[in-house]
Amino acid sequence: MRHLSRIAVVAAMIAASVSCGDVVRDGKSPMFLGIDSLTPSPLLADVQKLVTTGVGCSTDNPCATITDDIATVTLRTPLKNVTNPSSPNAPTTNNEVTLNRYHVTFTRTDGRNTPGVDVPFAFDGGISGTIPLGGTLTVSFEVVRHIAKAEAPLVQLVRSPSIIYTIAEVTFFGRDRVGNDISATGSMEVNFGNFSDTP
Repeated sequence: MRHLSRIAVVAAMIAASVSCGDVVRDGKSPMFLGIDSLTPSPLLADVQKLVTTGVGCSTDNPCATITDDIATVTLRTPLKNVTNPSSPNAPTTNNEVTLNRYHVTFTRTDGRNTPGVDVPFAFDGGISGTIPLGGTLTVSFEVVRHIAKAEAPLVQLVRSPSIIYTIAEVTFFGRDRVGNDISATGSMEVNFGNFSDTP
């Protein structure tokens, strides 16, 4: 009986360690996707700009316009299991990761998070770039789209002194050269308001 109990305990410990390993090594790629930086943070996203150049625009008659907001991310791909470079398991160019898309979700710092009412709608965007083995990749991406500033709740800020404070959660997706999917999520502060001027 005592021998069977010991076997059961050892089996339980092995099962627990396998379960923890699956969590730590989520995904089949031998690489982690790491985010070194997301900038600028905070990003001041102006919901309307008045321009004085262009057809029909002047200092006396400025034109109201909206623009998207661009952010920059720097990513790297450290190995999940650190190996000796002289070993046969050392990383190769097969471990390079190419980005293909990203997803942005906004949450408010006051907890009111209904898309299209309290925060802009979440969206997916395309992104391209390959992270070289042992190196980093810095790439720009659209974090606030034009259309978001023409919809609630941002369009109401054009005539309001209010500021909406949000956190943008950005998930980047990619694939290594042998087809393993990989992703990483980072956060940046995005504050919406009519900062630069008023109509």
